[in-house]
Amino acid sequence: MVSLRFYAELNDFIAADRRQRDFEWASAADVPVKHLIESCGVPHTEVALILVNGEPVDCDRRLCAGDRVAVYPAFLAFGLRPPLPAARFVADAHLGALARLLRLAGFDTVYGNRLADGEIERLAATEKRVVLTRDRDLLKRRAIGHGCYVHAQQPDLQLREIVARLDLADRVQPFSRCLICNARLLPVAKRLVRDLLPERVRDRLDSFHRCPGCLRIYWEGSHWRRMRERLQRALAATAAAPAVTAQAATADAATAAAAPPATQPAAGNCSGTFDGACATSRTSRGTR
Repeated sequence: MVSLRFYAELNDFIAADRRQRDFEWASAADVPVKHLIESCGVPHTEVALILVNGEPVDCDRRLCAGDRVAVYPAFLAFGLRPPLPAARFVADAHLGALARLLRLAGFDTVYGNRLADGEIERLAATEKRVVLTRDRDLLKRRAIGHGCYVHAQQPDLQLREIVARLDLADRVQPFSRCLICNARLLPVAKRLVRDLLPERVRDRLDSFHRCPGCLRIYWEGSHWRRMRERLQRALAATAAAPAVTAQAATADAATAAAAPPATQPAAGNCSGTFDGACATSRTSRGTR
């Protein structure tokens, strides 16, 4: 038997009668601590620090009878967070709206409504992407090194959660990616796209961008302004989020923090505002 305790939001993953307290768990001899943690229902991607008998260890540490294991999530306020690769994501099939909002914020986000779990795992491993999902079993796959279980259910709140949790506010680059293809948008001279523009747009605007993947053209129309306001509202609240997370920590968390942390879719209409691109994406079945 070993003694276990999970802290803060990690308690959401475990049985109610084991939350916020120490409990005993039967374990085979010489089992890795990662296996023990995930057998309790907590994906390894949600864990920032593991202490065994008060000492920080990695996920491969083998356990012995009588060991005491304390498991902590990331506490941004304490600087406790596992190293994050470049802010590149792969979202599962149930997070399409979040994927579009992340692209709107300028983050490289792969998404497809037919993207299988095996392909998500492959992309996470080969392209060093952070997996976004509400499927805890997906996050337990061995090849997935970085991932986030998305707690919120409303897309704007999901965006706020991810930006706050991964401390991404300073890396936002709004309107820099195609909402359909995920490719970076490039400036394009008006004379090169003039014949593709609606007359009202051609007469009023001079600045345009084009997606090199699907060749859609983007401009700053009324929908652009509404989406900018939506993005600003979603991101404005992220500054307070780390403090909320930290408040959920016990006094033990402050002590622990002092220890070192362990294909493109076919092009449809070739022009549109950002809102038009969002509408088209509802029928897109690409994986980018």
